[in-house]
Amino acid sequence: MYKYFKRIKFILKFWKFIPFLKEFFFSKEVEMHKKAIGILFIIAYAFFPFDLIPDFLSLFGIVDDVVIATFVLERMIKMSPQFLKDKYKLN
Repeated sequence: MYKYFKRIKFILKFWKFIPFLKEFFFSKEVEMHKKAIGILFIIAYAFFPFDLIPDFLSLFGIVDDVVIATFVLERMIKMSPQFLKDKYKLN
């Protein structure tokens, strides 16, 4: 149950991740293969929109998209160096 609340909190603070993503991709401290994996996650999500719940079902259709986007961001945070996690308080 705690995991779901943590994920909802993560979604509500999405605006905070935009500077993190910018620095993740432009920082020289982040290894190139980690940047490539992050880009592949984003591309896969954008171009292969497999929906568990069709989007025409209003709010319910958006839920699976939010879960996938959250998963992608969480993976990128786990791959990032500790100084980025500390700077953006993402631990």
